[in-house]
Amino acid sequence: MKPEIDYTLYLCTDRRLMSADTLEEAVEQAIRGGCTLVQLREKDCSSLDFYRTALGVKRITDRCGIPLIINDRADIALAVGAAGVHAGQSDLPCAALRAMLGDDRVIGISAATVEEAVRAQRDGADYIGVGAMFATGTKTDAGLVSMETLAEIRRAAAIPIVVIGGIGPQNAGRFRGTGIDGLAVISAILTKPDIAAAARELRAQFRP
Repeated sequence: MKPEIDYTLYLCTDRRLMSADTLEEAVEQAIRGGCTLVQLREKDCSSLDFYRTALGVKRITDRCGIPLIINDRADIALAVGAAGVHAGQSDLPCAALRAMLGDDRVIGISAATVEEAVRAQRDGADYIGVGAMFATGTKTDAGLVSMETLAEIRRAAAIPIVVIGGIGPQNAGRFRGTGIDGLAVISAILTKPDIAAAARELRAQFRP
């Protein structure tokens, strides 16, 4: 059965940005601060290292009762029993992912336009990641999505939406009342000396 997902505060990992000694420690602290969903992103490691890392992180998310999403790699998600996969516009199409993963796993698709969002929904995505909303150092090639376009995407798509890209305590409150379902965050949580406190502050800004 497909898990029910709370998208309120969605942590995307990046080991280059962590203040904690280990990825597992960073994830556990973020969950303690209020993160409701974790995506494991590993762009520069072997499949074996990705698999082993996913197993380690999943031990934490399972213990905390938080779903784990794997970035890009359906094979890793299946191998470790993750809740689902998130894919970008240049990754495998949603329909192909659905055929591989079946109906019991969650699929998220990145979208920056109304057309991409509508196509993702039509092809069976469970949620959309919209961004980058603001300039970000973690994905320098991403174009920016305006608040007006976000509103158009919200009106066009019925599935949950998380926003990503440059989200932090300075702007998280701007998304209250927009109808989106959550904030996806990397550096605003992982780089902070107190990861749990950073997550707690962001959550309070979005859902006071």
